[in-house]
Amino acid sequence: EAANLKLICDEIFGAQNFIAQFAWKRKKEISNDSRNVSTQGEYILCYGKTIQTELNRESLSAESIKKSYRPPTEEFPLDYWRTVPITVSKGLSGGGYEYEVTTPSGAIHKKLWAYPKHRYEELVSNGKIYFGKNGGASPMRVMYLSESTGKPTSNYWDDVATNREGKKEILNIFGDNAFQTPKPTRLIERILQIATDKNSIVLDSFAGSGTTAHAVINLNAQDGGQRKFILVEMEDYAESITAERVRRVGGSFDYYEVGETIFIDDELNEEIPLEQLRAYVWESTTRTKYFKPTADDCDELLGVYRDIAYYFNYDGKVTSALDYEFLSKIKTRAGGYVIYAEICALTEEFMSRHSIEFRKIPRDIH
Repeated sequence: EAANLKLICDEIFGAQNFIAQFAWKRKKEISNDSRNVSTQGEYILCYGKTIQTELNRESLSAESIKKSYRPPTEEFPLDYWRTVPITVSKGLSGGGYEYEVTTPSGAIHKKLWAYPKHRYEELVSNGKIYFGKNGGASPMRVMYLSESTGKPTSNYWDDVATNREGKKEILNIFGDNAFQTPKPTRLIERILQIATDKNSIVLDSFAGSGTTAHAVINLNAQDGGQRKFILVEMEDYAESITAERVRRVGGSFDYYEVGETIFIDDELNEEIPLEQLRAYVWESTTRTKYFKPTADDCDELLGVYRDIAYYFNYDGKVTSALDYEFLSKIKTRAGGYVIYAEICALTEEFMSRHSIEFRKIPRDIH
């Protein structure tokens, strides 16, 4: 389904904001029982809010440091260090700077350099240029390990973890195979490392066994981050597996169950308690938390927001009307009035003159 998913995501996020498709090696072995091709990999699509979105660079492993950096020396005692060329190949875009360089041994090199001469001389004076053991080699720039921001990630991940590791994690947490297809925590940690900062909010709309929350907890412990997670799961194991896993690995969270649907076939659900319905109307309209009013007014008052008084005239039993009888119950003074009811018996001219807006139930709630 990778091709279909790409098209859907292009439509949602914008094809121009596609950054990369990662291939993850999810198992090491080749299945002999495969009919045609043994599937060892899966795909991860990456989009940015804009194409300028930059992924974090990966931390250098001890092994890569050992391969790429030299231990401190008498000449460069501050830290582990390595050298990088400062020449530019002819014909590359951006050109370069052509001038002569004289090394400490007196050797002269005339090449196309990546830096203008004044910048090169500044690097020399700061001890950031290496001329080889004998002081006559073509100059190279010195980069210290402490200056490194890591390495860019590859789009091929065969070094993260496999599904087998994910299954072992579930076995260690629950004592049995409570979830059949868990992702390994280290895979999600890799995604979080390159895609989040220390204060990000991470959403997993298909939470499954709760691997995402587990990975957030692990990563926060590693780098002192304050990342938060939101998990959504519709299956009946949301409490017994998803939430329970987070509890067992030491995560702190709030657990909520979604209530009854507000509408059934475009009509208000009669099973919804009236106060819950009032709260829904208020919060979906004002985007603020609902508190039952204590004002000296009729029971239909929802509250006042930005000098607009909101009323919800409905009990689910008798057809409610916005009429002169209802207006006679209103005691709150406000700059305007929004009144929900099932029918309206007032003229448009009257409502305009008195800053009244009628909203029809259920149409204008839906």
